[in-house]
Amino acid sequence: MNKFKIFSVALMATAAGAYAQDISQAKKAIDAEQFEKAKTVLQSIIKAKPTDGEAPFILGNVYLSQQVADSAKIYYLNSVAASSRANLGYIGLGQLDLDNKNTTAAQANFASAIKPMKRKDVEEFVYIGRAYMNSVNPDYKSAITTLNRALAIDPQNAQVLLALGDAYYGDNNQNEAYKSYRNAFQADPTLLRAKMQLGVLLKGAKSYDEAIKAFNEVIALDANYGPVYRELAETYYKWARNKPSTREVNYKKAITNYEKYLTLTDYSIHSRMRHADFLILVEDYKALEKEANEMIKLDKVNPRIFRYLGYAAYENGNVDVAIKSLEDYVKNPSNKIIAKDYLYLGFAKIKKGTSADGASIDPAAFEAGLVEIRKAVAMEPLAVQDLGDLGKALFGKKLYKEAAALFEFGTKVPESATYLDDNVYYGLSIFYDNNKANVKPDPIALQKADAAFVNVLTASPTYQEAYLYRARTNRLLENDEVMTKNYEDYVAKTTEKGDEELAKPAVKTKFIEAYNNIAASYANTDKAKAIEYFNKTLALDPTNAYATQSLNTLK
Repeated sequence: MNKFKIFSVALMATAAGAYAQDISQAKKAIDAEQFEKAKTVLQSIIKAKPTDGEAPFILGNVYLSQQVADSAKIYYLNSVAASSRANLGYIGLGQLDLDNKNTTAAQANFASAIKPMKRKDVEEFVYIGRAYMNSVNPDYKSAITTLNRALAIDPQNAQVLLALGDAYYGDNNQNEAYKSYRNAFQADPTLLRAKMQLGVLLKGAKSYDEAIKAFNEVIALDANYGPVYRELAETYYKWARNKPSTREVNYKKAITNYEKYLTLTDYSIHSRMRHADFLILVEDYKALEKEANEMIKLDKVNPRIFRYLGYAAYENGNVDVAIKSLEDYVKNPSNKIIAKDYLYLGFAKIKKGTSADGASIDPAAFEAGLVEIRKAVAMEPLAVQDLGDLGKALFGKKLYKEAAALFEFGTKVPESATYLDDNVYYGLSIFYDNNKANVKPDPIALQKADAAFVNVLTASPTYQEAYLYRARTNRLLENDEVMTKNYEDYVAKTTEKGDEELAKPAVKTKFIEAYNNIAASYANTDKAKAIEYFNKTLALDPTNAYATQSLNTLK
Protein backbone atom coordinates (compact mmCIF):
# COMPACT_ATOMS: atom_id res chain seq x y z
CA MET A 1 0.00 0.00 0.00
CA ASN A 2 2.82 2.37 0.91
CA LYS A 3 4.60 1.47 -2.31
CA PHE A 4 1.46 2.28 -4.25
CA LYS A 5 1.16 5.65 -2.51
CA ILE A 6 4.80 6.45 -3.23
CA PHE A 7 4.33 5.42 -6.87
CA SER A 8 1.19 7.60 -7.14
CA VAL A 9 3.00 10.60 -5.68
CA ALA A 10 5.88 10.04 -8.10
CA LEU A 11 3.46 9.93 -11.03
CA MET A 12 1.83 13.15 -9.85
CA ALA A 13 5.22 14.86 -9.56
CA THR A 14 6.20 13.65 -13.02
CA ALA A 15 2.92 14.89 -14.50
CA ALA A 16 3.30 18.26 -12.77
CA GLY A 17 6.85 18.55 -14.06
CA ALA A 18 5.76 17.74 -17.59
CA TYR A 19 2.95 20.32 -17.37
CA ALA A 20 5.33 23.01 -16.16
CA GLN A 21 7.76 22.13 -18.93
CA ASP A 22 5.02 22.34 -21.57
CA ILE A 23 3.79 25.72 -20.26
CA SER A 24 7.38 26.96 -20.26
CA GLN A 25 7.78 25.75 -23.85
CA ALA A 26 4.63 27.62 -24.88
CA LYS A 27 5.83 30.82 -23.19
CA LYS A 28 9.20 30.57 -24.94
CA ALA A 29 7.45 30.11 -28.28
CA ILE A 30 5.34 33.21 -27.61
CA ASP A 31 8.43 35.24 -26.66
CA ALA A 32 10.08 34.05 -29.89
CA GLU A 33 6.89 35.10 -31.74
CA GLN A 34 6.32 31.52 -32.91
CA PHE A 35 2.61 31.85 -32.27
CA GLU A 36 1.39 28.84 -34.23
CA LYS A 37 3.81 26.61 -32.35
CA ALA A 38 2.59 28.12 -29.08
CA LYS A 39 -1.02 27.43 -30.05
CA THR A 40 -0.25 23.79 -30.78
CA VAL A 41 1.53 23.32 -27.45
CA LEU A 42 -1.24 25.07 -25.48
CA GLN A 43 -4.01 23.12 -27.18
CA SER A 44 -2.25 19.86 -26.31
CA ILE A 45 -1.97 21.01 -22.67
CA ILE A 46 -5.68 21.87 -22.56
CA LYS A 47 -6.53 18.46 -23.95
CA ALA A 48 -4.30 16.71 -21.41
CA LYS A 49 -5.36 18.85 -18.44
CA PRO A 50 -8.72 20.50 -19.12
CA THR A 51 -9.27 21.43 -15.47
CA ASP A 52 -6.38 23.94 -15.36
CA GLY A 53 -7.07 27.58 -16.26
CA GLU A 54 -3.54 28.72 -17.20
CA ALA A 55 -3.20 27.22 -20.67
CA PRO A 56 -6.57 28.47 -21.99
CA PHE A 57 -5.80 31.94 -20.58
CA ILE A 58 -2.44 32.10 -22.36
CA LEU A 59 -4.02 30.76 -25.54
CA GLY A 60 -6.64 33.50 -25.28
CA ASN A 61 -3.81 36.04 -25.09
CA VAL A 62 -2.28 34.64 -28.27
CA TYR A 63 -5.57 34.97 -30.14
CA LEU A 64 -6.11 38.48 -28.81
CA SER A 65 -2.62 39.50 -29.97
CA GLN A 66 -3.68 38.29 -33.42
CA GLN A 67 -6.85 40.40 -33.20
CA VAL A 68 -9.17 37.39 -33.00
CA ALA A 69 -11.19 38.63 -30.04
CA ASP A 70 -14.03 36.10 -30.38
CA SER A 71 -11.68 33.13 -30.01
CA ALA A 72 -9.82 34.87 -27.20
CA LYS A 73 -13.03 35.35 -25.22
CA ILE A 74 -13.95 31.66 -25.58
CA TYR A 75 -10.64 30.60 -24.04
CA TYR A 76 -10.84 33.21 -21.28
CA LEU A 77 -14.28 31.86 -20.33
CA ASN A 78 -12.87 28.31 -20.40
CA SER A 79 -10.13 29.50 -18.04
CA VAL A 80 -12.65 31.02 -15.63
CA ALA A 81 -14.60 27.74 -15.62
CA ALA A 82 -11.52 25.66 -14.72
CA SER A 83 -11.00 24.20 -11.27
CA SER A 84 -7.45 25.54 -10.83
CA ARG A 85 -5.90 28.92 -11.76
CA ALA A 86 -9.34 30.07 -12.90
CA ASN A 87 -8.49 33.58 -11.70
CA LEU A 88 -6.23 34.14 -14.74
CA GLY A 89 -9.20 34.08 -17.10
CA TYR A 90 -10.59 37.18 -15.40
CA ILE A 91 -7.48 39.09 -16.52
CA GLY A 92 -8.22 38.25 -20.15
CA LEU A 93 -11.84 39.29 -19.74
CA GLY A 94 -10.58 42.48 -18.12
CA GLN A 95 -8.48 43.32 -21.19
CA LEU A 96 -11.53 42.80 -23.40
CA ASP A 97 -13.36 45.26 -21.14
CA LEU A 98 -10.52 47.76 -21.57
CA ASP A 99 -10.73 47.31 -25.34
CA ASN A 100 -14.41 48.20 -25.07
CA LYS A 101 -13.61 51.24 -22.87
CA ASN A 102 -15.42 49.67 -19.90
CA THR A 103 -12.87 50.48 -17.19
CA THR A 104 -15.21 49.69 -14.30
CA ALA A 105 -15.86 46.15 -15.54
CA ALA A 106 -12.14 45.66 -16.23
CA GLN A 107 -11.19 46.65 -12.70
CA ALA A 108 -13.83 44.29 -11.29
CA ASN A 109 -12.37 41.42 -13.34
CA PHE A 110 -8.83 42.30 -12.23
CA ALA A 111 -10.01 42.33 -8.60
CA SER A 112 -11.41 38.80 -9.11
CA ALA A 113 -8.02 37.74 -10.49
CA ILE A 114 -6.11 39.21 -7.53
CA LYS A 115 -8.42 37.90 -4.79
CA PRO A 116 -7.07 34.30 -4.53
CA MET A 117 -3.40 35.33 -4.88
CA LYS A 118 -0.95 34.19 -2.20
CA ARG A 119 1.32 36.65 -0.41
CA LYS A 120 4.36 36.08 -2.64
CA ASP A 121 2.55 35.70 -5.98
CA VAL A 122 3.42 38.23 -8.67
CA GLU A 123 2.45 36.58 -11.97
CA GLU A 124 -1.12 37.91 -11.88
CA PHE A 125 0.21 41.45 -11.44
CA VAL A 126 2.44 41.00 -14.49
CA TYR A 127 -0.48 39.77 -16.59
CA ILE A 128 -2.70 42.63 -15.41
CA GLY A 129 0.04 45.14 -16.18
CA ARG A 130 0.35 43.72 -19.67
CA ALA A 131 -3.43 43.80 -20.11
CA TYR A 132 -3.32 47.55 -19.43
CA MET A 133 -0.49 47.92 -21.97
CA ASN A 134 -1.80 45.61 -24.68
CA SER A 135 -5.31 47.01 -24.77
CA VAL A 136 -6.32 48.96 -27.86
CA ASN A 137 -6.82 51.76 -25.29
CA PRO A 138 -3.51 51.45 -23.39
CA ASP A 139 -3.18 52.82 -19.86
CA TYR A 140 0.53 52.80 -19.07
CA LYS A 141 0.26 54.60 -15.74
CA SER A 142 -2.13 51.95 -14.38
CA ALA A 143 0.26 49.30 -15.69
CA ILE A 144 3.17 50.93 -13.82
CA THR A 145 1.13 51.12 -10.60
CA THR A 146 0.18 47.42 -10.87
CA LEU A 147 3.70 46.27 -11.74
CA ASN A 148 5.22 48.23 -8.86
CA ARG A 149 3.08 46.10 -6.53
CA ALA A 150 4.78 43.04 -7.99
CA LEU A 151 8.21 44.67 -7.75
CA ALA A 152 7.68 45.35 -4.05
CA ILE A 153 7.10 41.62 -3.52
CA ASP A 154 9.93 40.33 -5.75
CA PRO A 155 12.45 43.07 -6.70
CA GLN A 156 14.67 40.71 -8.73
CA ASN A 157 11.92 39.07 -10.80
CA ALA A 158 13.09 39.44 -14.41
CA GLN A 159 9.59 39.20 -15.91
CA VAL A 160 8.33 41.93 -13.58
CA LEU A 161 11.27 44.16 -14.54
CA LEU A 162 10.77 43.48 -18.26
CA ALA A 163 7.07 44.33 -18.07
CA LEU A 164 7.86 47.46 -16.05
CA GLY A 165 10.35 48.50 -18.73
CA ASP A 166 7.64 48.11 -21.38
CA ALA A 167 5.23 50.18 -19.30
CA TYR A 168 7.75 52.99 -18.80
CA TYR A 169 8.60 52.89 -22.51
CA GLY A 170 4.91 53.20 -23.39
CA ASP A 171 4.65 56.11 -20.94
CA ASN A 172 7.60 57.86 -22.69
CA ASN A 173 9.84 57.57 -19.64
CA GLN A 174 13.00 56.46 -21.40
CA ASN A 175 15.31 56.64 -18.37
CA GLU A 176 13.17 54.37 -16.19
CA ALA A 177 12.56 52.03 -19.13
CA TYR A 178 16.33 51.69 -19.62
CA LYS A 179 16.91 50.93 -15.94
CA SER A 180 14.16 48.30 -15.90
CA TYR A 181 15.38 46.55 -19.06
CA ARG A 182 18.98 46.58 -17.81
CA ASN A 183 17.96 45.19 -14.42
CA ALA A 184 15.79 42.52 -16.07
CA PHE A 185 18.70 41.25 -18.16
CA GLN A 186 21.03 41.33 -15.16
CA ALA A 187 18.48 39.32 -13.17
CA ASP A 188 18.15 36.77 -15.99
CA PRO A 189 20.89 36.81 -18.70
CA THR A 190 18.83 34.35 -20.77
CA LEU A 191 16.02 36.91 -21.12
CA LEU A 192 17.02 38.15 -24.58
CA ARG A 193 13.92 40.31 -25.01
CA ALA A 194 15.12 42.57 -22.18
CA LYS A 195 18.47 43.10 -23.89
CA MET A 196 16.75 43.56 -27.25
CA GLN A 197 14.56 46.30 -25.76
CA LEU A 198 17.68 48.32 -24.93
CA GLY A 199 18.21 48.48 -28.69
CA VAL A 200 14.56 49.43 -29.18
CA LEU A 201 15.14 52.48 -26.96
CA LEU A 202 18.05 53.53 -29.18
CA LYS A 203 15.91 53.01 -32.29
CA GLY A 204 13.22 55.24 -30.79
CA ALA A 205 15.85 57.92 -30.16
CA LYS A 206 16.91 57.69 -33.85
CA SER A 207 20.37 56.41 -32.85
CA TYR A 208 20.18 53.86 -35.63
CA ASP A 209 23.87 52.90 -35.66
CA GLU A 210 23.84 52.25 -31.92
CA ALA A 211 20.54 50.36 -32.13
CA ILE A 212 21.95 48.05 -34.80
CA LYS A 213 25.01 47.38 -32.61
CA ALA A 214 22.71 46.53 -29.70
CA PHE A 215 20.66 44.13 -31.83
CA ASN A 216 23.82 42.47 -33.14
CA GLU A 217 24.85 41.84 -29.52
CA VAL A 218 21.59 39.90 -29.07
CA ILE A 219 22.32 37.91 -32.25
CA ALA A 220 25.79 37.10 -30.90
CA LEU A 221 24.07 35.51 -27.89
CA ASP A 222 21.49 33.61 -29.96
CA ALA A 223 21.44 33.91 -33.75
CA ASN A 224 18.08 32.09 -33.83
CA TYR A 225 16.17 34.61 -31.73
CA GLY A 226 13.66 35.74 -34.35
CA PRO A 227 12.25 39.00 -32.89
CA VAL A 228 15.63 40.73 -33.05
CA TYR A 229 15.59 40.47 -36.85
CA ARG A 230 12.19 42.16 -36.93
CA GLU A 231 13.62 44.99 -34.85
CA LEU A 232 16.60 45.22 -37.20
CA ALA A 233 14.22 45.38 -40.16
CA GLU A 234 12.22 48.18 -38.57
CA THR A 235 15.42 50.07 -37.68
CA TYR A 236 16.70 49.97 -41.27
CA TYR A 237 13.25 51.05 -42.46
CA LYS A 238 13.16 54.04 -40.10
CA TRP A 239 16.73 54.96 -41.02
CA ALA A 240 15.75 54.96 -44.71
CA ARG A 241 12.74 57.16 -44.02
CA ASN A 242 14.69 59.65 -41.91
CA LYS A 243 17.69 59.80 -44.26
CA PRO A 244 16.43 59.44 -47.86
CA SER A 245 19.99 59.13 -49.23
CA THR A 246 20.18 55.71 -47.51
CA ARG A 247 16.76 54.63 -48.73
CA GLU A 248 17.67 52.07 -51.39
CA VAL A 249 20.37 50.32 -49.35
CA ASN A 250 18.47 50.36 -46.06
CA TYR A 251 15.19 49.21 -47.60
CA LYS A 252 17.02 46.15 -48.94
CA LYS A 253 18.51 45.47 -45.51
CA ALA A 254 15.08 45.93 -43.93
CA ILE A 255 13.50 43.38 -46.28
CA THR A 256 16.37 40.88 -45.80
CA ASN A 257 16.08 41.03 -42.01
CA TYR A 258 12.30 40.73 -42.08
CA GLU A 259 12.55 37.64 -44.25
CA LYS A 260 15.06 36.22 -41.75
CA TYR A 261 12.56 36.96 -38.99
CA LEU A 262 9.89 35.00 -40.86
CA THR A 263 12.13 31.94 -41.26
CA LEU A 264 12.64 31.87 -37.49
CA THR A 265 9.00 32.35 -36.51
CA ASP A 266 6.32 30.76 -38.68
CA TYR A 267 4.65 31.17 -42.05
CA SER A 268 1.10 31.24 -40.73
CA ILE A 269 -1.52 33.54 -42.21
CA HIS A 270 -0.97 35.97 -39.31
CA SER A 271 2.80 36.05 -39.88
CA ARG A 272 2.25 36.61 -43.57
CA MET A 273 -0.09 39.49 -42.78
CA ARG A 274 2.57 41.10 -40.60
CA HIS A 275 4.98 40.59 -43.47
CA ALA A 276 2.50 42.16 -45.89
CA ASP A 277 2.11 45.19 -43.62
CA PHE A 278 5.89 45.58 -43.61
CA LEU A 279 6.11 45.28 -47.40
CA ILE A 280 3.66 48.19 -47.66
CA LEU A 281 5.95 50.26 -45.44
CA VAL A 282 9.03 49.56 -47.57
CA GLU A 283 7.00 49.97 -50.78
CA ASP A 284 7.91 46.56 -52.22
CA TYR A 285 4.63 46.06 -54.07
CA LYS A 286 5.77 43.24 -56.34
CA ALA A 287 6.68 41.19 -53.26
CA LEU A 288 3.40 42.26 -51.66
CA GLU A 289 1.35 40.98 -54.59
CA LYS A 290 3.25 37.68 -54.46
CA GLU A 291 2.68 37.41 -50.70
CA ALA A 292 -1.02 38.21 -51.08
CA ASN A 293 -1.44 35.43 -53.62
CA GLU A 294 0.39 33.02 -51.29
CA MET A 295 -2.00 34.02 -48.48
CA ILE A 296 -5.01 33.22 -50.66
CA LYS A 297 -3.75 29.63 -50.86
CA LEU A 298 -3.74 29.46 -47.04
CA ASP A 299 -6.99 31.33 -46.40
CA LYS A 300 -9.33 32.11 -49.27
CA VAL A 301 -11.80 34.06 -47.16
CA ASN A 302 -9.65 36.31 -44.93
CA PRO A 303 -10.77 39.83 -45.91
CA ARG A 304 -7.45 41.58 -45.23
CA ILE A 305 -5.96 39.74 -48.20
CA PHE A 306 -8.19 41.85 -50.46
CA ARG A 307 -6.56 44.96 -48.96
CA TYR A 308 -3.08 43.71 -49.76
CA LEU A 309 -4.09 42.65 -53.26
CA GLY A 310 -5.70 46.03 -53.85
CA TYR A 311 -2.67 48.04 -52.75
CA ALA A 312 -0.22 45.87 -54.68
CA ALA A 313 -2.33 45.70 -57.82
CA TYR A 314 -2.64 49.50 -57.95
CA GLU A 315 1.10 50.05 -57.50
CA ASN A 316 1.85 47.38 -60.10
CA GLY A 317 -0.52 48.91 -62.66
CA ASN A 318 -3.36 46.37 -62.40
CA VAL A 319 -6.14 48.89 -61.73
CA ASP A 320 -9.07 46.55 -62.43
CA VAL A 321 -7.80 44.06 -59.84
CA ALA A 322 -7.16 46.93 -57.43
CA ILE A 323 -10.68 48.32 -57.75
CA LYS A 324 -12.34 44.89 -57.47
CA SER A 325 -10.23 43.85 -54.45
CA LEU A 326 -10.66 47.10 -52.53
CA GLU A 327 -14.37 47.40 -53.27
CA ASP A 328 -14.84 43.84 -51.98
CA TYR A 329 -12.94 44.82 -48.84
CA VAL A 330 -14.59 48.16 -47.98
CA LYS A 331 -18.16 47.05 -48.71
CA ASN A 332 -18.04 44.52 -45.85
CA PRO A 333 -19.12 46.40 -42.68
CA SER A 334 -17.40 43.87 -40.43
CA ASN A 335 -13.96 44.75 -41.83
CA LYS A 336 -11.79 47.30 -40.03
CA ILE A 337 -11.54 49.92 -42.75
CA ILE A 338 -8.70 52.44 -42.58
CA ALA A 339 -8.26 55.70 -44.50
CA LYS A 340 -5.58 54.19 -46.74
CA ASP A 341 -8.14 51.69 -48.09
CA TYR A 342 -10.29 54.51 -49.45
CA LEU A 343 -7.22 56.40 -50.68
CA TYR A 344 -6.03 53.48 -52.78
CA LEU A 345 -9.52 52.86 -54.10
CA GLY A 346 -9.76 56.52 -55.07
CA PHE A 347 -6.35 56.46 -56.74
CA ALA A 348 -7.28 53.31 -58.66
CA LYS A 349 -10.53 54.82 -59.95
CA ILE A 350 -8.68 57.95 -61.11
CA LYS A 351 -6.02 55.80 -62.77
CA LYS A 352 -8.73 53.78 -64.49
CA GLY A 353 -10.01 56.95 -66.17
CA THR A 354 -6.56 58.29 -67.11
CA SER A 355 -5.43 58.11 -70.74
CA ALA A 356 -2.39 56.01 -71.64
CA ASP A 357 -0.21 59.10 -72.05
CA GLY A 358 -1.49 60.57 -68.79
CA ALA A 359 -2.56 63.78 -70.51
CA SER A 360 -6.30 63.50 -69.82
CA ILE A 361 -8.72 62.02 -67.29
CA ASP A 362 -12.34 61.08 -67.79
CA PRO A 363 -14.28 63.55 -65.57
CA ALA A 364 -16.67 60.88 -64.27
CA ALA A 365 -13.78 58.59 -63.28
CA PHE A 366 -11.97 61.47 -61.58
CA GLU A 367 -15.07 62.40 -59.59
CA ALA A 368 -15.57 58.74 -58.61
CA GLY A 369 -12.02 58.73 -57.28
CA LEU A 370 -12.59 61.97 -55.35
CA VAL A 371 -15.62 60.41 -53.65
CA GLU A 372 -13.36 57.73 -52.13
CA ILE A 373 -10.63 60.24 -51.25
CA ARG A 374 -13.18 62.37 -49.39
CA LYS A 375 -14.09 59.31 -47.30
CA ALA A 376 -10.42 58.78 -46.48
CA VAL A 377 -9.88 62.39 -45.38
CA ALA A 378 -13.10 62.40 -43.35
CA MET A 379 -11.86 59.28 -41.54
CA GLU A 380 -8.30 60.55 -41.05
CA PRO A 381 -7.55 64.20 -41.92
CA LEU A 382 -3.80 63.56 -42.06
CA ALA A 383 -4.44 61.25 -45.02
CA VAL A 384 -3.97 64.45 -47.06
CA GLN A 385 -0.23 63.86 -46.65
CA ASP A 386 -0.51 60.94 -49.09
CA LEU A 387 -2.14 62.98 -51.88
CA GLY A 388 0.90 64.99 -52.89
CA ASP A 389 2.57 62.50 -55.23
CA LEU A 390 -0.54 62.08 -57.37
CA GLY A 391 -1.26 65.80 -57.24
CA LYS A 392 2.26 66.67 -58.43
CA ALA A 393 2.03 64.06 -61.18
CA LEU A 394 -1.18 65.66 -62.45
CA PHE A 395 0.41 69.11 -62.15
CA GLY A 396 3.35 67.90 -64.23
CA LYS A 397 0.94 66.74 -66.93
CA LYS A 398 -0.70 70.22 -66.88
CA LEU A 399 -3.94 68.77 -65.51
CA TYR A 400 -4.22 71.81 -63.30
CA LYS A 401 -7.93 71.61 -62.46
CA GLU A 402 -7.57 68.01 -61.27
CA ALA A 403 -4.36 68.79 -59.38
CA ALA A 404 -6.10 71.68 -57.61
CA ALA A 405 -8.93 69.37 -56.52
CA LEU A 406 -6.39 67.09 -54.79
CA PHE A 407 -4.26 69.81 -53.21
CA GLU A 408 -7.34 71.58 -51.87
CA PHE A 409 -7.78 68.81 -49.29
CA GLY A 410 -4.39 69.64 -47.74
CA THR A 411 -5.10 73.37 -47.49
CA LYS A 412 -7.78 72.59 -44.92
CA VAL A 413 -5.52 70.64 -42.54
CA PRO A 414 -3.01 73.09 -40.96
CA GLU A 415 -1.49 70.38 -38.76
CA SER A 416 -0.44 68.37 -41.83
CA ALA A 417 3.29 68.11 -42.55
CA THR A 418 2.51 68.96 -46.19
CA TYR A 419 0.35 72.02 -45.41
CA LEU A 420 2.79 74.55 -46.90
CA ASP A 421 3.42 72.47 -50.04
CA ASP A 422 -0.29 71.85 -50.54
CA ASN A 423 -1.09 75.56 -50.39
CA VAL A 424 1.69 76.38 -52.85
CA TYR A 425 0.56 73.77 -55.38
CA TYR A 426 -3.12 74.57 -54.86
CA GLY A 427 -2.52 78.23 -55.63
CA LEU A 428 -0.26 77.43 -58.60
CA SER A 429 -2.71 74.91 -60.03
CA ILE A 430 -5.57 77.42 -59.99
CA PHE A 431 -3.38 80.20 -61.41
CA TYR A 432 -2.13 78.12 -64.34
CA ASP A 433 -5.61 76.74 -65.02
CA ASN A 434 -6.88 80.32 -65.38
CA ASN A 435 -3.83 81.80 -67.14
CA LYS A 436 -4.48 80.22 -70.55
CA ALA A 437 -5.29 81.66 -73.94
CA ASN A 438 -9.02 81.73 -74.68
CA VAL A 439 -9.88 80.96 -71.02
CA LYS A 440 -11.99 83.42 -69.07
CA PRO A 441 -10.54 83.70 -65.56
CA ASP A 442 -12.74 82.33 -62.79
CA PRO A 443 -12.74 84.99 -60.05
CA ILE A 444 -14.03 82.64 -57.32
CA ALA A 445 -11.29 80.09 -58.01
CA LEU A 446 -8.64 82.82 -58.21
CA GLN A 447 -9.72 84.21 -54.85
CA LYS A 448 -9.09 80.73 -53.39
CA ALA A 449 -5.63 80.76 -54.99
CA ASP A 450 -4.96 84.16 -53.46
CA ALA A 451 -6.00 82.85 -50.03
CA ALA A 452 -3.65 79.88 -50.47
CA PHE A 453 -0.70 82.18 -51.18
CA VAL A 454 -1.64 84.23 -48.10
CA ASN A 455 -1.45 80.97 -46.09
CA VAL A 456 2.01 80.33 -47.52
CA LEU A 457 3.27 83.80 -46.67
CA THR A 458 1.82 83.61 -43.17
CA ALA A 459 3.77 80.41 -42.56
CA SER A 460 6.89 81.49 -44.51
CA PRO A 461 7.17 85.28 -45.01
CA THR A 462 10.54 84.99 -46.78
CA TYR A 463 9.23 82.75 -49.57
CA GLN A 464 9.44 85.34 -52.34
CA GLU A 465 7.83 83.23 -55.08
CA ALA A 466 4.55 83.37 -53.18
CA TYR A 467 4.58 87.20 -53.48
CA LEU A 468 5.17 86.84 -57.22
CA TYR A 469 2.31 84.39 -57.75
CA ARG A 470 -0.01 86.35 -55.51
CA ALA A 471 0.72 89.37 -57.72
CA ARG A 472 0.07 87.34 -60.88
CA THR A 473 -3.17 85.97 -59.44
CA ASN A 474 -4.43 89.45 -58.59
CA ARG A 475 -3.44 90.64 -62.05
CA LEU A 476 -5.93 88.10 -63.43
CA LEU A 477 -8.44 89.35 -60.86
CA GLU A 478 -7.74 92.92 -62.06
CA ASN A 479 -7.03 93.91 -58.47
CA ASP A 480 -4.26 96.45 -59.18
CA GLU A 481 -3.71 97.51 -55.58
CA VAL A 482 -2.98 94.00 -54.27
CA MET A 483 -1.07 93.13 -57.45
CA THR A 484 1.22 96.16 -57.10
CA LYS A 485 1.84 95.59 -53.40
CA ASN A 486 2.88 91.96 -53.98
CA TYR A 487 5.11 92.74 -56.96
CA GLU A 488 6.83 95.36 -54.79
CA ASP A 489 7.18 92.83 -51.93
CA TYR A 490 8.60 90.28 -54.35
CA VAL A 491 11.26 92.75 -55.53
CA ALA A 492 12.09 93.78 -51.94
CA LYS A 493 12.34 90.21 -50.56
CA THR A 494 14.44 89.07 -53.51
CA THR A 495 16.75 92.08 -53.24
CA GLU A 496 17.37 91.21 -49.57
CA LYS A 497 18.95 87.95 -50.73
CA GLY A 498 21.85 89.81 -52.29
CA ASP A 499 23.71 90.22 -55.55
CA GLU A 500 24.03 86.50 -56.26
CA GLU A 501 20.25 86.13 -56.36
CA LEU A 502 19.82 89.33 -58.42
CA ALA A 503 22.32 88.09 -60.98
CA LYS A 504 20.15 85.11 -61.96
CA PRO A 505 18.61 85.56 -65.46
CA ALA A 506 15.23 84.23 -64.27
CA VAL A 507 15.12 86.82 -61.49
CA LYS A 508 15.92 89.60 -63.95
CA THR A 509 12.98 88.46 -66.13
CA LYS A 510 10.65 88.46 -63.13
CA PHE A 511 11.79 91.95 -62.08
CA ILE A 512 10.99 93.22 -65.57
CA GLU A 513 7.54 91.61 -65.31
CA ALA A 514 7.01 93.25 -61.92
CA TYR A 515 8.14 96.71 -63.05
CA ASN A 516 6.06 96.65 -66.24
CA ASN A 517 2.89 95.56 -64.44
CA ILE A 518 3.36 98.08 -61.62
CA ALA A 519 3.95 100.80 -64.20
CA ALA A 520 0.86 99.80 -66.17
CA SER A 521 -1.26 99.98 -63.00
CA TYR A 522 -0.09 103.56 -62.43
CA ALA A 523 -0.47 104.68 -66.08
CA ASN A 524 -3.93 106.21 -65.66
CA THR A 525 -3.53 107.53 -62.10
CA ASP A 526 0.09 108.57 -61.55
CA LYS A 527 2.14 109.12 -64.71
CA ALA A 528 5.29 109.98 -62.77
CA LYS A 529 5.18 106.62 -60.97
CA ALA A 530 4.46 104.83 -64.22
CA ILE A 531 7.45 106.50 -65.91
CA GLU A 532 9.66 105.66 -62.90
CA TYR A 533 8.87 101.95 -63.14
CA PHE A 534 9.15 101.74 -66.93
CA ASN A 535 12.59 103.31 -66.58
CA LYS A 536 13.49 100.61 -64.05
CA THR A 537 12.58 98.05 -66.70
CA LEU A 538 14.79 99.78 -69.29
CA ALA A 539 17.66 99.86 -66.80
CA LEU A 540 17.52 96.06 -66.83
CA ASP A 541 16.57 95.66 -70.51
CA PRO A 542 17.18 98.75 -72.66
CA THR A 543 15.47 97.11 -75.65
CA ASN A 544 12.26 96.15 -73.87
CA ALA A 545 9.57 96.97 -76.41
CA TYR A 546 6.62 97.23 -74.02
CA ALA A 547 8.39 99.69 -71.71
CA THR A 548 9.70 101.77 -74.64
CA GLN A 549 6.32 102.01 -76.36
CA SER A 550 4.53 102.79 -73.07
CA LEU A 551 6.97 105.59 -72.23
CA ASN A 552 6.47 107.14 -75.66
CA THR A 553 2.71 107.05 -75.08
CA LEU A 554 3.00 108.59 -71.59
CA LYS A 555 5.21 111.42 -72.85
